[in-house]
Amino acid sequence: MQYRSLGRTGIKVSSYCLGAMMFGKMGNPDHDESIHIIHRALDAGINFIDTADRYSAGESEEIVGKALKGRRDSIVLATKFHGPMGDDPNMQGNSRRWITRAVEDSLRRLGTDYIDLYQVHRPSPDTDIEETLSALTDLMRAGKVRAIGSSTFPVSEIVEAQWVAERRGLARFRTEQPPYSILDRGIERDMLPTCQRYGMGVMVWSPLSKGMLTGKYRKSQPMPDSPRAKYFTKQFSDERSLEAVEQLILLAQEAGLSLTHLALAFVMAHPGVTSAILGPRTMQHLDDLLAGAEVRLSEDVLDRIDGIVPPGIDVSLNEANYMPPALVRPDLRRRRAGERAEA
Repeated sequence: MQYRSLGRTGIKVSSYCLGAMMFGKMGNPDHDESIHIIHRALDAGINFIDTADRYSAGESEEIVGKALKGRRDSIVLATKFHGPMGDDPNMQGNSRRWITRAVEDSLRRLGTDYIDLYQVHRPSPDTDIEETLSALTDLMRAGKVRAIGSSTFPVSEIVEAQWVAERRGLARFRTEQPPYSILDRGIERDMLPTCQRYGMGVMVWSPLSKGMLTGKYRKSQPMPDSPRAKYFTKQFSDERSLEAVEQLILLAQEAGLSLTHLALAFVMAHPGVTSAILGPRTMQHLDDLLAGAEVRLSEDVLDRIDGIVPPGIDVSLNEANYMPPALVRPDLRRRRAGERAEA
């Protein structure tokens, strides 16, 4: 396992980060089996674990906390806040009011008194970034958080957060966690260069594009019975994505690799990527992912991937990505009918 600097924090993390989203009722409800998976990852050299409060409504954090008993000091532990954690409209978001409660809840579930990396899971257009950074800065000064980061933020909001932190004397985001895979290459245009410019570590999620790059989902074949396929119906039936997958399967076979290992090695080849987040649900999944840790792609293979999915292009319809309000609400991108008539 390789170890890399997490941006300019001085923290060393493994090139694979164990994602804990599938531990709990969202994926594997068996706590003992999930703990064994975590221990297997740690024994393989992974020292970086990422979870979030909303994963299985806190159950994922509880499982991770139990798994790290006696091993906490050697692990870089990351979690996130933002998503709803109850019916109360204030039990979510990026306000100081919620952050100060959310961190205490996460610390309790994780069984620790500090979080190495505390991340904002998504932007909140209704909350000033200064409000969020101010609260996170106070948590760092209190010793409850070591570093802070963002997840799935638009580039413009990352730049704004860096500017606000500098001008207001606040802690700045040290990491970003965006989606990145062979089918989701949009971040190569400006996200990755921006993170490199600000010295931010980058942990990419969904390097297998929700499982599209496992080879299980094929063109003109019945859709496998999969929880993710039920959640992301458009993505798993998208013809462009499926056609690209067919070409990538042939390329992987010619290179003597599985499609999974090809996909993981691809994201790790980018100099702006610190770690790839693995999200296994079973021990078999984890062992297969770990088997590709030493795979390195040749220039020829990388060039052929570029020929299938050009750099900077999102082929996949990533339904879990952040959608700015103006793309969701027509009223934010259209003048009122009367104003359009006058024009």
